[in-house]
Amino acid sequence: MSTTRQIFAEDAYASTCDAQVLAINELGGIIIDQTVFYATSGGQPGDSGFLERADGTKIEIATTVYEKGGKSTIVHVPQADQPVPEIGEKLIAHIDWERRHKLARMHTACHILSVVCPHPITGAAVGEAESRIDFDMSETADKAEVSAAMMEVVNQNHPVFTQWITEEELDANPDLVRSKNVKPPRGVGKIRLVCIGEESSVDSQPCGGTHVSETAEVGEIHIGKIEKKGRENRRMRIRFGPLPQV
Repeated sequence: MSTTRQIFAEDAYASTCDAQVLAINELGGIIIDQTVFYATSGGQPGDSGFLERADGTKIEIATTVYEKGGKSTIVHVPQADQPVPEIGEKLIAHIDWERRHKLARMHTACHILSVVCPHPITGAAVGEAESRIDFDMSETADKAEVSAAMMEVVNQNHPVFTQWITEEELDANPDLVRSKNVKPPRGVGKIRLVCIGEESSVDSQPCGGTHVSETAEVGEIHIGKIEKKGRENRRMRIRFGPLPQV
């Protein structure tokens, strides 16, 4: 199985890279040696964009996923009726940056929500216009209060950065894991943390997604809806823009 260098994990602002075709899978998915395309995982959808060929023509990519059975090979799924590149062909990969940036802002907003609402997380999904987090909590919450607390973190403009720790360090600090149902992937010996604030003063948790570099870049956000999904489960929906006045 081919291994793809995952540039997005090193630099969430890289929007293009040179690449070489390693394989075409049985479903027509394109595997290249390195990529800026984020692959669907952790509640964040995969990137879309295109692969540019030497003659300037484009292979439009609908989404990006991991090859079944692991997190080392990334498959670029072309839109219908796209040309098929040759094995060994050199390409330039381009993500849809506007979409990626919205997802990175939203994913960072999800981390901020988990800071102001420090309950175990039972589910999450990141979207371009709306994201959601499900919390293991029984008490009610006020949309305006939660929105104001999130915007306080945004406006303080804390740095957002990544660092790596060993699996043993994670075992020694189990409170870093906020998800109640999903554990960070293991087997490579290290865990990627996304941190907010100088020396992780605001937050630090395992995450493989893409994020902005400072909280102010998230922009204005609010809680659009809080839903009761069970006796001890509350779903909060994050949206861009100011909290609507009723």
